[in-house]
This record gives sequence, structure tokens and C-alpha cells, in this order.
Amino acid sequence: MAYTHSDRPVIQAKIMIGGGFGVGKTTAVGAVSEIEPLSTEELLTAASVTTDCLDGVEDKSHTTVALDWGRITIHTGLVLYLFGTPGQERYWFMWDELCLGALGAIVLADTRRLQACFQAIDFFERRRIPFIVAVNEFDGADRYGTEEVRAALRLATGVPVLACDARKRHSVKHVLITLVEYVLTTRSHAG
Repeated sequence: MAYTHSDRPVIQAKIMIGGGFGVGKTTAVGAVSEIEPLSTEELLTAASVTTDCLDGVEDKSHTTVALDWGRITIHTGLVLYLFGTPGQERYWFMWDELCLGALGAIVLADTRRLQACFQAIDFFERRRIPFIVAVNEFDGADRYGTEEVRAALRLATGVPVLACDARKRHSVKHVLITLVEYVLTTRSHAG
């Protein structure tokens, strides 16, 4: 725990942002981070065409190969460190290291390719990391209600599902606050 100049404790927490390839994880970290985010994006190459499925993200030219990292101060007593995961299967080995010490996670979803977030949901469930689902509302994508998304993803009733725009700071901040509130609520009920 760190302290501010006034000797009040500052809670620092690690938050994971997971999801499939091209769902907006890098965008979300960049939109909300109060510092210049660290990004490990690299150019997609012709060699990756046989490995990476670009269905639904045909215009994507870069991909995260390790992580995205940023920081946001929610208020003077709470600082969140954001770790965006790589979305492609060949980089999933990074997830185990990145999740160590995580308070909670956001699974970013794209309704045009909802199946792309199943692996992230499974990953966080298996490790008992509390998570919420944020549906990144891409321009031109069909809109679905939270209960429709919950049913499609087979989520437990209590897992929050909300819409967001990963390009907008206030929207991503709202998702982060929802996650922290959810984690606090689930931990207080756990005893």
C-alpha cells in the first residue's frame, strides 16, 4: 500500500482487460490511462495470415504481442493499474503471468464476434478472478440487451454485463468503477 503526501493510504490494484483479438483492449487502455500507456503493438505480417483469423476485423493492421499497460486514479485513495492482454491464441501464455495479483478483470466483448470472448471468460473463471463483461459497441454492430448477452455467454446471474465505448474515457472509467464495486460486493458476501 502506498501513501500520499498527506499520509493517507492509497489502494493500488491490478486490473486485467481480456477478450478476443481485435475487441478494443488496447483502445480501452489508451482511452482511460492518465499516463502515456505502454503498448506492445506490432504490425500484422503476411506470415500471420494463416495463423490469425481476421474475420470481422479485416482492417486491423496491428496486434498486441505482450501487453498494454496504463494507470488511472479513480479518486485520491484508489489507483488502478491496467493490464491489457494479447488476444491471439499464440500469445495466451502471457496471461498466466499477467494475472498474478489481479484484483479483477474486464472481459471486453464484440457482439459481431461474441465467441471470441469465451476463452477469456473460461480463463478468469478457472482462476477464480472476479470479472465483468463490457460489450464494446462498435459502430454498425447490432445492439443486444444485457440479458441477451448474458444468455449467449452463459454467465452467472450476478456477473455484471454493460455496454461501453472503448474509445471514450468516461465509458471505460464507468466500466472500471463497476468492476471495483462488483469485486467489493462479492468479497464482502464471501465473508
